[in-house]
Amino acid sequence: MANPAPSVPRLDPYSLRLFVAAAEAGSIARAAEREHIAASALSRRIADLEHALGVALLVRSARGIELTEAGRCVFERGTRIEAELQGLVSEVWGLSGNVVGTVRLYANASAIVGELPERLQAFKQRYPAVKIALQEQRSWEVMRACLDDRADLGIAVATQAPKGLDSWHFASDPLIVLLPAGHELTAQTRIAFKDIAGSGLVGIQAGGALDQLIHERAEVARVPLRIEVTVNSFDAACRMVQAGLGAAIVPTSAATAYAGSGAFERRELAESWAQRELRLYALHKSPRLRAVDVLIDMLQR
Repeated sequence: MANPAPSVPRLDPYSLRLFVAAAEAGSIARAAEREHIAASALSRRIADLEHALGVALLVRSARGIELTEAGRCVFERGTRIEAELQGLVSEVWGLSGNVVGTVRLYANASAIVGELPERLQAFKQRYPAVKIALQEQRSWEVMRACLDDRADLGIAVATQAPKGLDSWHFASDPLIVLLPAGHELTAQTRIAFKDIAGSGLVGIQAGGALDQLIHERAEVARVPLRIEVTVNSFDAACRMVQAGLGAAIVPTSAATAYAGSGAFERRELAESWAQRELRLYALHKSPRLRAVDVLIDMLQR
């Protein structure tokens, strides 16, 4: 007589979702904050999932959490299952004519400190049943997430869209020169790149789109580029400029958000490549979830 097949354990989708959140965050506490649940309750949910599967999924330590081999398998599959469930719910609800569901939105820093917050607020007021899962990433990471279908929609610096991505205009965000008060170049209303490149710049996000652009333009123009200090965010760059550590080439959106006091001087960057555009990107799909299409439409306004 053949042995009966082992029974499949009942897996709670919510516990699976919390496990995926913890794996992405690398911390029970950070995942709990993101999911709006007590850390102790989230930890119990993961323990229940481990009990149901009969295997440890996480190694917990004072430094955070690490995935076991089984945990990596569950994370990979669980991420896909969560996306499928979200898609199922959105599609079924969409049949009723309602705009609902979750839109995974990746955006670069320029969009987040620029026009995106107000446009998202207008969208949420009109479509309160749609959840926006927003992540800040560098432009190349935004594009990769769209191509990998980890993001429903992305906002990044305009570039030639890779095959398979659709693209729409989001905003113009020209680069400007941000100077500390009293800088020797403040007498000029428009500053050429060759004049600012060697005067001492604050670098931003080494290896990022803006950093690469500045280094490429210095190489093309064959001008010396002197970087005094490099930081990882626009607000930190503005603080360095304020302290007199150098000038910075930043998007207009960043200057508006972080350099509004009299401690700064703004000047036009007199280069054609300073005219910078942000664009929306999404994987080519037909049809898309209705919530994604509606968000694309509203973000173009």
